Amino acid sequence: MIESSVTSRGQTTLPKVVRESLGLSAGDKVRYVICDQEVRILPVRPISRLYGMLKYQGPVVTIDEMEQAVARGASEE
Repeated sequence: MIESSVTSRGQTTLPKVVRESLGLSAGDKVRYVICDQEVRILPVRPISRLYGMLKYQGPVVTIDEMEQAVARGASEE
């Protein structure tokens, strides 16, 4: 079990193993989720980190083509 202390100002240091596990470095942000008397610490990832995660091998599609596809899909419902 990993532990850290809370200061009189309510601050704590995330242990190195926790930072490494979450891929955190200096200046990164974390989000706290409280659920049923437990706290989960989640890394906050900026949208820019998502760039390039999904690979598309097909032809280039224009915005107009995307909008037409969305309109076709909406009319099918």
